[in-house]
Amino acid sequence: MRVSGLLPFMLAAAPAMVAARGTLGLSLGHYKGENTCKGKEDWEDDLKNLKDVTKLVRTYTSSECHTAENILPVAAQYGFKVVLGTWVGPQNKDDESTDDKSFNADLEALKTVIPRGKNADAVHAITVGSETLYRGDLTGPQLHRYIREMAKAFKEYKDIKIGTADSWNKFADGTGDSLFTDNENGPMVTYVLANAFAYWQGTDAKDAYKTYFKDMRGAMEHIQKIAGDNADKINVVTGETGWPTDGGTDYENAKAGTKNAEHFWKTGVCGMLDWGVDLFYFEAFDESFKPDTKGDNGEIKNEKHWGLRTADRSPKFDISCPK
Repeated sequence: MRVSGLLPFMLAAAPAMVAARGTLGLSLGHYKGENTCKGKEDWEDDLKNLKDVTKLVRTYTSSECHTAENILPVAAQYGFKVVLGTWVGPQNKDDESTDDKSFNADLEALKTVIPRGKNADAVHAITVGSETLYRGDLTGPQLHRYIREMAKAFKEYKDIKIGTADSWNKFADGTGDSLFTDNENGPMVTYVLANAFAYWQGTDAKDAYKTYFKDMRGAMEHIQKIAGDNADKINVVTGETGWPTDGGTDYENAKAGTKNAEHFWKTGVCGMLDWGVDLFYFEAFDESFKPDTKGDNGEIKNEKHWGLRTADRSPKFDISCPK
């Protein structure tokens, strides 16, 4: 049975924001080792490995490691679409400028790279900021102004979506309300990546899909309420979701393990795609060089084993979805 048959009350939520079967995307880091950047050959190896799983990936920077410059030609060659991330740093709540070193570096990199050859054809979207509202680095209106500046820079590229990525609860609790109306800060934001990890809420793996659906529903319903008649113009996507496999650590009732990760995939990921919501799984490959942190089980490998595949790009579990 499909997960949609198990969750009729969840699947009925936010009808203006769901459609046909969703599209799977994968998150990709821009390092291949500690302080070692990926080059074009590394990106090519990544995308060649993933081409039978998806043709949609996202990054977290555009300028650092020359990410946009290196990945876009490879993506165009292999028929991939890329959601390019741009970083926005902390800002005083009273500062109305968009004079930010990280943002400006990413913006200039995109202005340089996107017009080249077929690069623009490989860009699905540009996200401005990553969990800036969650960390409290920016207010909603401040973030909106950054998004407005990015949208102005690429207004001639009608097929490139401009949006943001943040934690689901910052869209559900009203922190991001400024983004979903036309106001002095900019036009309504229509591409939204909502990160939703049942694992980080300490949910048992067998019930994790319920928490995941509830969280996405909460973000969607609130955005739909704020946007009103314009809700059908907004594409709400899961920006990150996932589960640590063997070698990872526990968090309260959420237990790391490959079997649990597979269960979450079969129920949560497949169910969300079946609902018609696009999602990015975090992440494509293990990153064994990430900093050590300790989980509830005392293991010090928490951020190292979130990949759908191992660091050497080998599959971990069956990713087919139930019929």
